[in-house]
Amino acid sequence: MRNSYSIPTEKILERLRFENPWWKSKAIDRDIAQMPRRLYFDLFIPHVEDITLKRAIILMGPRRVGKTVMIQHAIHQLLENGIHPQKICFIGIDNPIYIHLGLEELYELARKASGNEDITGNYVFFDEIQYLKDWERHLKVLVDSYPKTKFIASGSAAAALRLKSSESGAGRFHDFLLPPLTFHEFLHLQDLQTLIRPHITLYKGKEFPFYSALDIKELNHQFLNYVNYGGYPEVIFSETIRQDMPRFIKNDIIDKVLLRDLPSLYGIRDVQELNRFFAYLAYHTGREFSLEKMAKESGLEKGLLKRYMEYLEAAFLIKVVHKVNDNSKHFKRVTGFKIYLTNPSLRTALFSPVTPTDDEIGNLVETAIFAQWMHRENIELYYAKWKNGRMAGEVDMIQIDEKKLKPYWCLEIKWSNRYFEKPNELKSLFEFCDKNNLSNAIVTTIDKEGTYTYSGIELNFYPASVYTYTVGANTIKIRQ
Repeated sequence: MRNSYSIPTEKILERLRFENPWWKSKAIDRDIAQMPRRLYFDLFIPHVEDITLKRAIILMGPRRVGKTVMIQHAIHQLLENGIHPQKICFIGIDNPIYIHLGLEELYELARKASGNEDITGNYVFFDEIQYLKDWERHLKVLVDSYPKTKFIASGSAAAALRLKSSESGAGRFHDFLLPPLTFHEFLHLQDLQTLIRPHITLYKGKEFPFYSALDIKELNHQFLNYVNYGGYPEVIFSETIRQDMPRFIKNDIIDKVLLRDLPSLYGIRDVQELNRFFAYLAYHTGREFSLEKMAKESGLEKGLLKRYMEYLEAAFLIKVVHKVNDNSKHFKRVTGFKIYLTNPSLRTALFSPVTPTDDEIGNLVETAIFAQWMHRENIELYYAKWKNGRMAGEVDMIQIDEKKLKPYWCLEIKWSNRYFEKPNELKSLFEFCDKNNLSNAIVTTIDKEGTYTYSGIELNFYPASVYTYTVGANTIKIRQ
């Protein structure tokens, strides 16, 4: 029996028909169909199309990165593949009209609304699934009960979704992460790939796909646009949003994540305090922190700071990067760590755009490069920092072989041509390479490219924009 607040069934059926216009028109909205597809779509759609694999697909990612549009593009592809329109269903779980309904009841109502009573060969999309209490239990039941139906769910509170999908859906769920735009996608969506060309580079005696700028001045101009505005597909195509990034970020991302998603999922009480803490981290993206220093600067106790960082990482707003010493060994006690925004344009929205000569540009370039690597699966990155007597050193980015406890490679991120002209000043980098038996290292520049051997170490210099593009492009290739 429904409670006194329940909505008449016919009104729910009307809403389902409204959300699924292809039941009548046999096509998705024309404007959405004409939108460029994210490059991640080609990785996502095979999981959707494979109805033989009895697993639900969990499409996760931060807000406004295009999850709902990707679902609509998937529906378009299914229609193009000849799937009957009535066998495809979309349900926006965040609509209050569905608040008292479980997933199975919604699925039954959707079949009734579409006129399709068959329970085989269907594709069902649940958008913003985290707003349904115990969603993972409901979805597990559906996967078991309807083995010939494909279920796809999306949600913005990504880590909460991942936690619940791994705990309750083992063997029944497949996670697919849709991150903010890479610089590679940023150019692709604007049809600006002509600014760069592919080639093969030799690194540590092996061939790797790499890129070179055909017009480095324009590429750097677009790179700065990416740093300031580039994480969200909508911003690329809307000058109105670009001119008022603070309102877009505040209304659609900050307010909904910090003031609604995280408090509801994690029981956070002081949401304004969390908001201020995030702004503090965003302003200092790329900076090294310690809990002691953060507690002193924020006035918050360490336990609460650790929980807030977990919450913000859960929502894919920040990434915590840990430190190793000059021998690539982990510290026994965590004395410091760096925090990066997962998308550099978040900082622009909260404060102001940066120019190529601003003091903050170095940290934002570093943030942009880390953001590309965050898209890689099963890769944990570190930075190195040490002090031997009066001598201190630091290297910006390292990937470590966790079995051998030795670095695969290291990278020094610079927004400067100085070290291209004076490589002998990269003393920390040479010391780290020497201690870890690395014969190669990469250094980024503003617009200089070349290879030098100095003190027995081969230094590969690339413009930061080219390197950023290369990491994003190669990530797509690796996952294909």
